[in-house]
Amino acid sequence: MKHPMHPLRLPRLPAPRTLRGRLSLVALSTAALLMTALTVAFNTVTDHRLQHQADDELRNRAAAVATTVDTSGPEVRVLETVNDSLLDANVWIYAGPRLLEKPPSTTDDSALTRAADRLAARGGAACTTVRTTNPRFVRLCSRPVSRRPGTATVVTAVDLAPYRNSADTLLLGSLVLDAVMLACTYVLTRLAVGRALRPVRAMTDQATRWSAVGSGQRFGTAGQPAELARLGTSLDALLDRIRTVLRHERQLTGELSHELRTPLTRIVVELDWWRTRPRSPAETRATHEVIAEAARSMSVICETLLDDARDRARGSGAAVGATAVAPVLRRLAETPVPRERVTTAVDVPDADLAAGVAPALLERIVSPLLANALRHARTTVTVSARRRPGGGHVTVTVTDDGPGVPEGFLGDLFQPGRRADPADGHDGAGLGLPLARRLARAVGGEVSHDAGHTPGARFVIDLPAG
Repeated sequence: MKHPMHPLRLPRLPAPRTLRGRLSLVALSTAALLMTALTVAFNTVTDHRLQHQADDELRNRAAAVATTVDTSGPEVRVLETVNDSLLDANVWIYAGPRLLEKPPSTTDDSALTRAADRLAARGGAACTTVRTTNPRFVRLCSRPVSRRPGTATVVTAVDLAPYRNSADTLLLGSLVLDAVMLACTYVLTRLAVGRALRPVRAMTDQATRWSAVGSGQRFGTAGQPAELARLGTSLDALLDRIRTVLRHERQLTGELSHELRTPLTRIVVELDWWRTRPRSPAETRATHEVIAEAARSMSVICETLLDDARDRARGSGAAVGATAVAPVLRRLAETPVPRERVTTAVDVPDADLAAGVAPALLERIVSPLLANALRHARTTVTVSARRRPGGGHVTVTVTDDGPGVPEGFLGDLFQPGRRADPADGHDGAGLGLPLARRLARAVGGEVSHDAGHTPGARFVIDLPAG
C-alpha cells in the first residue's frame, strides 16, 4: 500500500519582533538585492572590457606582424626583421590555408594550432578563446594581411590569465565592499529607525499613563511631523473614549451605590428590629416580606441601570413600553418615610394614564425625586400625574413644602456629585437628580425644576405617553 506523499515544507525563519528590526531587515534585503544587481552588472562590464583590451592588443600585434609579410609576388614571403623573435612569439602566419610559420613552443596538432587553423580557414578578422590543458585560457585573433582573399593571414594569441586575475580581484573587492556596505546599511538603518521611533515610544508611554487615570491631557498636532500628528490625533481620540468609559464606569458605580442604599437600609432596619426582642410568627413573616421586597427592588435597580449602561454603550435608546402610572406612584408612596411626620399624597385622576416607558425605568426616574422631596419636606409631599394637552406626553410632578432649592444652587442642581448643603446630615451623594434626568432623556423625556413654585420645591417629569 502506497502512502500519499506530502510536500516538503521548509521551516520559516522567525521574523523580528520589533518594528525597528523589521525595517532594518527590509532595508538590508533591499540593499542586498540592489548591490547584487550592481555587482553582477559591474563585473560583466569589466569582463567585456578586459576582453576588448586583449583583442585590441592582439590586433595591434597582428598589424605589426603583417608588415613583415610580403604578398606582392606570386608567393607569400615572410621577411626577416631585427625583432623577429619577439614578433614570432604566439604568432601563426598562413598563405591561404597553408601554415607558413608557427610559434616554436607549439606543435602542429596542439589545441592552439588547430584553433589558429580554423581561424585562418574562416578568413577575415575573427577571434576565439581556447582552453588549454594547463588549464588556462588563451585568446586568438586572426587578421588578413591584404584585401585579396586567400593571400595571407596572421593569427596572434595572448594568455588571458592576467586579465582573469584582474577580473577576479575586482570581483573579490566588490564583494568585500558589498559586505561592508550592507553592514553599514544595517547599523545606520537601526540607528535611524530607533531615533525616528523615539517620539513614538514617548507618546506610547504618555498615553499609557494618561489612560490609567483618565487624564485630560492630549498630544495635539502643533509642532509635530505629519505622521506623528496623525498618530497623536488617533491616540487623542482613543484617550477620549477611554476617559468616557472611565467616567461612565464611575457614574454607574455611584448610581448603583446611591440607588441601592435605600433598600439596603430597609433590610438592615428590619433585621435590627427583628433582633431586638422575640417576635411572633406573623411579625417574622412580615419582616421576611419586607426583606424580600427590598431584595427584589435591588434586583430591579441593578437590571435597570445595567440595561441603561449597555444601551448607552451600543448607542441605542432605552427600552420602551407602556406602563400604568398610578400603580407605580402608589407603590413608591408606600415606601417607609425616613421622617414620621411627613405624609405622601398621590394624585392621579386618570386611572388609565400610561407612560411610554418600562415599569422599572419609570420607578427609577420618579424614585430619586420622591426620596429627595421626602428628605426636605416639612409635612407633605404630593405626587401627581396628568396627560399633557395634545395627548402625546405625560407629566408627573413631585412637590414638597420644604425650604426649596437655594437660588445660588440652581445652576448645579442636576450636576453629578453636587449638593446644596453637604453638611445637612443625610448621606446623599448628589447623584439622584442627575440620574433621573439622564434616564428620562434616554426615552425622549425630561426632568426639570419649577423655579416659579413657592413655597417648597417642585420637580416636573415629562415622559412620552404610552
